Amino acid sequence: MKYELELATQLSRSSHPSRQHSPKRSWQSGIGKLVNLRSLSIIAFLLILPWSDPLACNAQPSDTEAASQARLNERQVHRQTEVSISGDKFLINGSPTYQGRQWNGHKIEGLLMNSRMVQGIFDDMNPETASRWVYPDTGKWDADRNTREFVDAMPSWREHGLLAFTINLQGGSPEGYSKVQPWHNSAITSDGQLRPEYMTRLETILDRADQLGMVVILGVYYFGQDSRLDDEAAVIAGVDNAVDWVLAKGYRNILLEINNECNVRYSHPILQPERVHELIERVKNRNSGDRRLLVGTSYGGGRVPQQNVVDVSDFLLIHGNGQHTPDKITTQVRQTRKLIGDKPMPIVNNEDDHYDFDKPINNLVASIQEYCSWGFFDFRRRGEAFNEGYQSVPVSWKIDSDRKRAFFQKLKEITGGL
Repeated sequence: MKYELELATQLSRSSHPSRQHSPKRSWQSGIGKLVNLRSLSIIAFLLILPWSDPLACNAQPSDTEAASQARLNERQVHRQTEVSISGDKFLINGSPTYQGRQWNGHKIEGLLMNSRMVQGIFDDMNPETASRWVYPDTGKWDADRNTREFVDAMPSWREHGLLAFTINLQGGSPEGYSKVQPWHNSAITSDGQLRPEYMTRLETILDRADQLGMVVILGVYYFGQDSRLDDEAAVIAGVDNAVDWVLAKGYRNILLEINNECNVRYSHPILQPERVHELIERVKNRNSGDRRLLVGTSYGGGRVPQQNVVDVSDFLLIHGNGQHTPDKITTQVRQTRKLIGDKPMPIVNNEDDHYDFDKPINNLVASIQEYCSWGFFDFRRRGEAFNEGYQSVPVSWKIDSDRKRAFFQKLKEITGGL
C-alpha cells in the first residue's frame, strides 16, 4: 500500500503548475489521471503480491493442485518408455517384452528379467559408519560418483537383455545381509518428506532408464531403515510423496514396490503383512488424471504372498533367497499362482542369490519354466574384491566379475539380447 501511495504522489506532482486548463479539459484530465492512477495501483498491487504473504508462499498444494501440476509437468516432459500389464504379461510401449522370443521351448515373451541394483542412490548420513564405504582408489565415499557409474553401466546391462532393475529409496543392506543397520540411508526424512539430493540422483537414473527402454522396480521402504520414520503418518506421507513425485515427473516406466520383504522386521504395522495392502490400495487411488502407478510389495525368500496382498496387487513379487534347489522355486511359483485364481497377473522373482548358471537347471531356469520373471541378487562375500557384487557398497556397476559375467551371458542366451 505504501508503494501505491508513493506512485500516486509522484503522478500528482507530474502535472505542470503553470499550465491552465478549461473546465472541460480539466474534467477530462482528471478522469485520465484517475484511470492512470488506478492502472498504476493495480500494477503495483500485482508487483507486491508475491511478497505480501509469507505463509501463502509456503502453503502446500491441495491434492487437486498437485494432480494439475503433475499433468502440466507430464506435458512438458516427453517420456519414451511406458510399462503396462496384460494378463500375466508385461508390455513396454504396448508390445510384449521380448516379443516372440522362446528359449528351449519355454516362452520368454512377456517376462521381465531383472537385477537387484538397490544402491544406485546410496548415501550414509551416519558419520560413525560413513567411512565403511570408501572407494579403494580414492579412500573416500562419493554418492554422486556412485550414481554416475550406475548410469554409465546401464546400456551394457540392457544389451545383454536386462529390461528391469530394482532400486530402493532406502537401499538395501550394503553388506549383503545384516542383522543390524546402524548406517542411515534414506531418501525419506523422519516426517515423510523427500530429500532433494537423493531424488536428484534418482531422477538421473530414471531418466536414463526411460531413454533406454528399461523398467524400474522402485522400492519405497527397506526394513532396518523404516524405523527412522517417526510414526505411521510419516510412513503414509512418504508413500504419498514418492508417488506424487513420480507422477509429477511424468515417468511411465515404474513398478512401485511398497517395501522390500514386508514380512521381515518392519517397525511400523502398516508395513507388515497384515496391513501393507492398505498402502497398495492407497497408491492405486492416487493418480494423475487417468494415470496411476502399478504397485505391489515383496516377501522374504521362499514365502508366498498373503491373500490380502494378492487381492489388491497389480503384480506379485517373490524372492528366492534360501531356496537352495530349483525344485523349491518351482513349488513357490506354483503355490503363488494358485492364490491368483481367475485373476491372471505377472509373478516376478526380483531377488535370488543362487546362481549355477553353467548347469542345465538352476533357480533362473526353474523360474522361466514356470513363466516367472527372475532377478539376479549379487553381493560381495567376505574377502572378495571390489568388483564383486551389485549390492555391497562401494559398488562396481560394470559387468566385471565371473559371477556377473555368468549371469549376463546366460541372460543374453535366454533373451537373445537387445
